[in-house]
Amino acid sequence: MAPQQNSSKVLILGSAPNVVAVNDIDLSSYDEIIVINNAWQVLGSWTEHIFPYDFPQENKPMRYANGQRPIDEKLFVRRQNEFGGFIYAGGTMAFTALYWALGEHLPSEIHVLGCDMVYPHTGKTHFYGEGTPDPLREDFTLRDLYAKSARFMCLAASNGCSTYNLSDQSSKLCFPRRSRNIDDNPSHLLINNASVQSILDQENSLGYFISSGRYWEADLKIDFQALDKVDQQWKTLSHTITVADF
Repeated sequence: MAPQQNSSKVLILGSAPNVVAVNDIDLSSYDEIIVINNAWQVLGSWTEHIFPYDFPQENKPMRYANGQRPIDEKLFVRRQNEFGGFIYAGGTMAFTALYWALGEHLPSEIHVLGCDMVYPHTGKTHFYGEGTPDPLREDFTLRDLYAKSARFMCLAASNGCSTYNLSDQSSKLCFPRRSRNIDDNPSHLLINNASVQSILDQENSLGYFISSGRYWEADLKIDFQALDKVDQQWKTLSHTITVADF
């Protein structure tokens, strides 16, 4: 399952209000810039626009420039399935974008901004105003967002990719914080691959894999205690990740 690592860097942008800080970042070091849903409106130099099957047509760009492409479920489902599918990963687009980036581009680093999944009770919830906080909807795959981010960070580390959060805001993501000057203090996240495989084996034994990605359409009898146990193990394992300077 481990792809061959390269030295590329990927930036993923969500729609939190602080995503506009991307306009103060030197983007020349990024090989890919992936924008989720409406985040394509924040800047023009993105390379991939990722969105779910029900993303409104009127909210998509009128056209894609050279070097830009849409990423829909026909593309991202197969990539996410390579990492165990949506039930274990968490069924919201921030996590889907992360797994897409890891599987498709095999980067050495993934940086995220505007994906903290923390929403104020009043005022702007998104950079464009008020929106629906998708990660907070009633969905059994999203009961522990921190654990789902821990799973991704562990799987990324086991595949030679370090994940960092460029946000300076409160976050449901467990990723270590990183200066928006990406040349500061380069480092590499290391993990015990045998421990990663052990948890993956437990997931496989549960059998909650839906190849279409549309788990909400499947007639599943979910053992929530078993899922919670797996989530807890990802969180525990994420705390064992070590940092090695280049």
